[in-house]
Amino acid sequence: MPILDRFKLTGKRLFITGGSRGLGRAMALACGDAGADVVLVGRDAASLEKTAGEIRALGRQAWTIAADVSQPQECEAACEQALREYGPIDILINNVGGRRQNVETDEMPLEMWQQLVDLNLTSVFVCTKLIGGAMVARNKESGGRGGRIINIASINALVAGRKIAGRHYETCKAAVVQFTRATAADWAPHGITVNAILPGGFMTEANQRWKQIHPEVIETFLAQIPMGRYGEPEELGPLAVYLASDASAYMTGASLVIDGGYTLW
Repeated sequence: MPILDRFKLTGKRLFITGGSRGLGRAMALACGDAGADVVLVGRDAASLEKTAGEIRALGRQAWTIAADVSQPQECEAACEQALREYGPIDILINNVGGRRQNVETDEMPLEMWQQLVDLNLTSVFVCTKLIGGAMVARNKESGGRGGRIINIASINALVAGRKIAGRHYETCKAAVVQFTRATAADWAPHGITVNAILPGGFMTEANQRWKQIHPEVIETFLAQIPMGRYGEPEELGPLAVYLASDASAYMTGASLVIDGGYTLW
């Protein structure tokens, strides 16, 4: 097989949370460009449809499900709808997440902590249980087609953010990395790979917002990047395609850092 053919996703279906903006949009478009049909999940129907249109312009099918996956019941419903109406799903990207709050640990209300844990961690569990679980069941019943699960963690799974609070983020992203490793071990016999991407600083809409309200956070971060710049969302797309494709068939349980060298210091 020609080497570039191993990166093709033709005939595959992707389910991605937070897929209409930022890193999620970049990964969805990259996978669509590589041949995958895409189920986009997010809160904003308008931005979902805009990204779906971009994927359709690539010649692929795209469907949208408006849901807030930080709400476990909505997350379950979105997964069940996707499996019922658009399955089978071959690739799962658990992308949704974010720090959102700059609140010190000793001042954070328990309710806020739980909401942010549901956003950054519980959503990963629910989608993996349902979408990934369907991959396992398919493999058991008929030999299946294996599957690919990609969890978007963060370099804050490894290092604490400077000049910013909200340590729910570091906690959840570290948990995502270990959840990735554990499920990778469990599901390797079924031909399902589970890997994590740990992005560093990318100039997404969320970081544009941080730049406006806490410019010192963005400036401090930038000063620590050996490459001297933030990443562009589209620079994450090729890595997602690799992990979604047959090219990565022997990689599982890995945590791949893409941060311009930030964690090298």
